Amino acid sequence: MSTPLWSRGDPVTDWDVLEPGGSESTALLRLWRGFMAARCFVALVLVVLQGVAFALGQTMQAVAIAICAAYLVVTWLELRYANFEPPIRGFSTLWLLTIGVDLATFTALQVLQSGNVNYTPLFALPVLMSAVLGTMIVSLGTTATVTLLLLADAGWHWLQQPGDSSARFVQAALTGTGLFVVALLAHELARRLAREEAVAQRNRSSAQMQAEVNDLVIETLAEGVLVIDAEGMVHAANPAADAILGQGLAKLSLPFALHAQPAWHALAALSRQTFSRRAPQSEEIPVAQARGAAREVRVRTRLTPTSDKRADSLCVMFLQDLRELEARIRTEKLAAMGRMSAAVAHEIRNPLAAIAQASALLSEDLTDPGQRKLTDMVQHNAQRLARIVDDVLDVSRARQQRVLSLGEQVVLDPAVQVLAEEWVRQTQRKGVLVALDAPGIDVRFDAEHLRRLLVNLLDNASRYAGKGEGAIQVITTLQRAGTNRPALQVWSDGAPLEPAVQRHLFEPFFSSESRSSGLGLFLCRELCRRHGATIGYERRALVAGGPEGNEFFVSFAASENRLTQ
Repeated sequence: MSTPLWSRGDPVTDWDVLEPGGSESTALLRLWRGFMAARCFVALVLVVLQGVAFALGQTMQAVAIAICAAYLVVTWLELRYANFEPPIRGFSTLWLLTIGVDLATFTALQVLQSGNVNYTPLFALPVLMSAVLGTMIVSLGTTATVTLLLLADAGWHWLQQPGDSSARFVQAALTGTGLFVVALLAHELARRLAREEAVAQRNRSSAQMQAEVNDLVIETLAEGVLVIDAEGMVHAANPAADAILGQGLAKLSLPFALHAQPAWHALAALSRQTFSRRAPQSEEIPVAQARGAAREVRVRTRLTPTSDKRADSLCVMFLQDLRELEARIRTEKLAAMGRMSAAVAHEIRNPLAAIAQASALLSEDLTDPGQRKLTDMVQHNAQRLARIVDDVLDVSRARQQRVLSLGEQVVLDPAVQVLAEEWVRQTQRKGVLVALDAPGIDVRFDAEHLRRLLVNLLDNASRYAGKGEGAIQVITTLQRAGTNRPALQVWSDGAPLEPAVQRHLFEPFFSSESRSSGLGLFLCRELCRRHGATIGYERRALVAGGPEGNEFFVSFAASENRLTQ
């Protein structure tokens, strides 16, 4: 927020009325242009009067005509080229070129006056100009100068005609007194105008800043926001509302009628109910989507308070996707379960160690091949369970990524070939194509973790893919577009994912299916992070002109062998 003028370190006078941004007072600039135009008009009138007097046959002085013409030229030039920076401080060059010129011109015409022409009222113009555009010192100094000039003029006439000239002195004194009163009042009114303008400008800057903050908050708000008037017209909507309603809301020009879409009729009815009852409303409403099933939305409405009886309230409607809300609740609940699972993992580790040790001791005394095979199976599965327990503990403790040794690397193509064939045999899934294009490339990834990663991605693809040939494709590449790192891609021809689902793909316990735990992609992300790899999602076609599909890609970190080459 801008600092008030009176709280700054530098001294502030009555006329420090600059805007918070440092620009000049627009009100004083408009008054300056008005005074400049008035001076030109007065000069033009003086020239015309001299011409009329000459046409009527009155005796005219060439000096007076020349003064009026010169005054017209000077005022016109100053109107065009004079540079004014409010206020007029002291009797500077600007004062001399404007107010000083006026005083000199009107004094000369008053001295040279002929007949009954009186130029005294013209002195009100420089007095007003100094009072409005100058400081108090300039205003009082100019008024005092005019008063002294009027008294001097009365004294001059007294010297020329020594008769009774008291009337001229009284008239000069009264005129000077009136000019002082006018100057004080005009200066005070001008100061008030400047103060009000400065306050208005500061308030406008604060209001603009507050409006920008509000816009930023609404734009980034996870909840959808609609601002609706009593006629059902939507005046504002944020991107979250567009994502939740899913009917191309962002393409509509504001304002638009909420009942324009049949899918929004329930929202329009809730808005009308809010205005009729003058109370907040809350309801869960199914909202039809342009693609896919309807979405359950929790809708809350509030009326904006208004102190002006002539202004109508607005209905602010908050939209919240119940699926995302339930996912966050599940995440919070299962975070507690994660802490419990860590404790359980600690308890499981000791019995597993005892089982593995007992199996090893037992195998030493066994000679029958069948029995030794059974003990090997026990040891193998005990070791596998121990690795799972270690992974659970790693995730629950959120440890730092450990550095993999050279032994924890795999040759990408053969490992992917074996794992994909194993998954196909176990699931009996048809239509899976494997395209390997990273020969001899080592990647920094544990073999068991790579198996879990690929199995999760294939299970996820199989859930939504079709049954045709090539519905699921597993691809390895030397360099994925946009990176120079080897990559693994799992592509399927499933339907596009909704934007709301895409935002939470890799979050734990979030799934578009009620029977899914939502842990598969989360575990994939955690495994990739542990090995310095990245995982992502993209909707694209594998070949130009081909069908689009859902692709999950993993960009591996470079192996130690590649780094040393």
